[in-house]
Amino acid sequence: MTPERGQLITLDGPSGVGKSTTIKALHTELTGRGITVHQTVEPTTSDLGRFVSSHFSHIRGHALACLVAADRYEHVEHEIEPRLNAGETVITDRYVASTLVMQQLDGVPLKFLLDLNAPVLMPDLAVILTADSGLIAERIAARGPHNRFHRDPTAPSREVRLYDETARALRSAGVPVLVVNTGTITPEEVAATIADAVPDSSVASAASPQSTTSQGP
Repeated sequence: MTPERGQLITLDGPSGVGKSTTIKALHTELTGRGITVHQTVEPTTSDLGRFVSSHFSHIRGHALACLVAADRYEHVEHEIEPRLNAGETVITDRYVASTLVMQQLDGVPLKFLLDLNAPVLMPDLAVILTADSGLIAERIAARGPHNRFHRDPTAPSREVRLYDETARALRSAGVPVLVVNTGTITPEEVAATIADAVPDSSVASAASPQSTTSQGP
């Protein structure tokens, strides 16, 4: 018997917003609800993904955008789709939303990025985590910069604004989007909010899985 296709949940948001902590909590939450979960990340751990990660500091603009997209297409074909077809719920740390923000920060026009990613598999739920830009800046300063964007003091506020615009763009394309402010609730509460919003009756328990669902600004 062919298993019911799984759900693709993507988590994106500004650096320092708590994606890693949220993903761990979400994995626990979904598993506790009896859902088989596969956790993944972009850039991926494939040869191409490792190349993107290791060259992120000096490959920029359109070239980097194309490499990130290539890694994503390979990611979908070789990891995401097989897991979904096996009935697993896939959670990925970063996906299209991150591209639409980070590559814009790198000077790539939005239209180019939308066209480059137009054929890619869209998520069943795109989660965008947000927080006050001042809080994000404090977290980045406390842990130290992880990439070249973190050295720009204006980056947190620009990222928050671009992710807000990206949420609207994804909704306009028909993608269910959930925006959650991580600065006001615990990771466990964030995870429960996400799990409730997944558009699958076997997962959802409280929140309505509408594409305009949001929490926080």
